[in-house]
Formats: sequence, C-alpha cells, structure tokens
Amino acid sequence: MAARVVVFLDFQNVYRRARATFCSRTDPAYAGQVDPLTLGELIVRRDPDRELLEVRVYRGRPESTKDPRTYAAHMRQCAAHASRGSGRVSVITRSLRYPRSWPSTPAEEKGIDVALAVDFVMMAVRNEYDVGVIMSTDTDLKPALEAVHTLNGSQYPRCEVAAWQRSADKSRRLSVPGGGIWCHWLHEADYASVADSTDYNVAR
Repeated sequence: MAARVVVFLDFQNVYRRARATFCSRTDPAYAGQVDPLTLGELIVRRDPDRELLEVRVYRGRPESTKDPRTYAAHMRQCAAHASRGSGRVSVITRSLRYPRSWPSTPAEEKGIDVALAVDFVMMAVRNEYDVGVIMSTDTDLKPALEAVHTLNGSQYPRCEVAAWQRSADKSRRLSVPGGGIWCHWLHEADYASVADSTDYNVAR
C-alpha cells in the first residue's frame, strides 16, 4: 500500500524564499507564487510508493475593510487553490494583525505558524498521514518536527521537509537536533515547473 503523504505549506514563507532564491527585485509581485497542488505532486512524484493525500496551505488573510484590494486578490487566489485537485487542497487562514502604524508598518501574520504546527502534530497522532512534509524555513516550526519525529517508533509517522535550493552553501532548511529529517531540495527547474504567474490583483 502506498504511503499517504500530506504536504504542509507555509505559503508566505514559500513565496518569499522563492523570490529570494530565484527572482530579482524588479520581477512582478506574482514572481515567487506557486501552485500548491503541482508543488505537492512534484514532492510526492519522486517516490512511486507514495500517494499525495492532501496539500494544506497556511496563510494570513487581509482584512476586507482595511485593505479591500489585497483582500479581493487574496480571496481569488485562495479560491483558485481550493478548486484544484478535487478537494486535495485545503486553505487554512488566520486574520492578519494590523499595527497602529499601518500602512507605514506592514500587517503581520499572527498565529499561522501555530496553526500549522498544531495540525502537523495532531494529524500525526490521529494517524491521518504516513508522511508529513513541511515546506518552510520558519524555525518556530522545529518543535512540531521534533514532536512527530519522536512518534516514529517503527516506520510511520514520518516527518520530512522541503526547501528551495540554488546552491548548497546558501540554502536554508528546517532541521532538528541530531538530524534524521529528510529534505526534498527543490531547484530552479522545479520552481519553474510549479510557478503560478497569475496576477490575482486582476479580476477575471
């Protein structure tokens, strides 16, 4: 039986790291975007004994009254993601936090890393996946990796990570003390194959 794989995407982190790794500052804002389902399928396709069960996308949600244009683009993008793969893409959001000095100070994601970490651990405990793959470089997620790593008494649940890579000496990935966490390194050709060049600011 194929191992059931769930991919957990820290969407803003994935986007920012893609821009930093493969794009230039003059590239349009959509450069760095990825299609979550295509990315999940790419990660799983490398092992024929695995099956992609779900891609879970974690991201902050703008407030419609404060930033209606960004909110509308966000909703279009979330709808596009959720419509893919016959229910295999789930979008989990938390409202952005707006500081008093906004908009001179950008809004911030609040609690989205916690939501991802809790789901990653609880789904492992409930046997809802055999392999959980986190794509993020946010070190706040390390305790979740460590927790699932300690559950692996035999073969499953297994925790892995994914990360962008241009050159080995400049790449970043999540790890835990003692190692033992496999990393799916994704290169520029991989990014090109999963990139989403849609401008969601434009209503369609």
